[in-house]
Amino acid sequence: MKLYNTLSRKIEEFKPIKDKKVLFYHCGPTVYWVQHIGNFRAMTWADFIRRSLFYLGYDVNFVRNYTDVGHLTSDQDTGEDKMEKGAKREGLTPQQIADKYINVFEQDTCLLNIIDPNHKPRASQYIKQMQEMIQKLLDKNYAYITSLGVVYDISKFPDYNKLNHQKIELNKPGAGKGVVDDPEKKHFADFNLWVFKKGIHKNALQTWPSPWGEGFPGWHIECSVMAKALLGETIDIHMGGVEHISVHHTNEIAQSEAANDKPFVHYWLHNEHLNVNSKKMAKSQGTGFTLKEIIDRGFDPLALRYFFLTAHYRSKQNFTWEALKGAKSSLKKLKELILSLKSHSPNVSHKSHSFKQSFAEALVNDFQIPQAVALMWDMLKSDLTPKEKLDLLFDFDKVFGLKLDEVREAKIPEEIIKLAEERKLARQNKDFKKSDELRKKINSLDYSIEDVKNNDYKIKKF
Repeated sequence: MKLYNTLSRKIEEFKPIKDKKVLFYHCGPTVYWVQHIGNFRAMTWADFIRRSLFYLGYDVNFVRNYTDVGHLTSDQDTGEDKMEKGAKREGLTPQQIADKYINVFEQDTCLLNIIDPNHKPRASQYIKQMQEMIQKLLDKNYAYITSLGVVYDISKFPDYNKLNHQKIELNKPGAGKGVVDDPEKKHFADFNLWVFKKGIHKNALQTWPSPWGEGFPGWHIECSVMAKALLGETIDIHMGGVEHISVHHTNEIAQSEAANDKPFVHYWLHNEHLNVNSKKMAKSQGTGFTLKEIIDRGFDPLALRYFFLTAHYRSKQNFTWEALKGAKSSLKKLKELILSLKSHSPNVSHKSHSFKQSFAEALVNDFQIPQAVALMWDMLKSDLTPKEKLDLLFDFDKVFGLKLDEVREAKIPEEIIKLAEERKLARQNKDFKKSDELRKKINSLDYSIEDVKNNDYKIKKF
């Protein structure tokens, strides 16, 4: 199996720490607001990758965290805490905001058929362990204390830029900073491990006592601690968005490897962004669409899931309503094919092995799932028997997660059947005007009627 590792900027052979077992950490949401579909592309792709690993015989221990404290509006230690911002917006406590939006997020992930993680830690539950790691970094001289907090000294970690490939050492301290969050920092890229309840944070709503002063953790230390607590000091895969490469994940590496004296992550996976109409998705532009908006426009969440299948995780994907209509149409066609295949006799010719092998080959090549989707359609056009096609579809759907094995012929409402029988009688009486009127009425109720032999008919839902 081969993965693209952001750390080396190349495709590498995947060798887990323990044979056929994968320790997988995924950066979850900051739960101060409803997540948009760009966030859900990341969550769904982590699910595709996890399902692919299951499919290929790996045992996956999967952690996706909730950030419910410490994530400032800038990833570089400036601005307001996002949880406090949400609390003030709605007149609730940060805890109530977290509970509310975790609940919304989990309803949405369920609608998208994303498998629940093995662990869903909240950052606020790991304050003690964060303080222990921070003290360790102080004891090893990787951190220092200012009037406003405990700060990580990047100059003490020689490989600080190994993930982001930036040349920070060429920059001058303080350069390029619009806001000086802590004038006592030795270098502008030094980052907060613990923030005191002082200065712009003197009225912070979420604080805890610590050996250095009352305050709250920096965002970056949270993932390092939760990953260590639930998966160990060294893990196989860490995934997140490309926006995390330059700061968040770079800082995670620095503090984890300094504290533990071990490599933190062997394979870094980063998903690209979802654009809207070829522009950056933005709430301010009205394009930060939520899953509720998708549903309110008449789309099944699984149509969005199908849409996500069609572009590789390392490629940007462009969302348009027309593209989502195309995904909806493809999913509808797939379901109709399943019903058609089920109507045939279950004969078998044992020619499906090559498709299954090609499907696995797509997965082991850095999760080329769009290629696997194309293979699925080729398979459906092949000369395999209906039974083989169905079996392969359901097998492939272990990765796609489109609930294809749940496709059933919809029960036709009595009202529609009654109208169809009236139309059948009208046709027998050669009253074609009435027959046409009844057909239009059936269509208006979202059903189509098709005439077949012996004056019979077939009814389908649009």
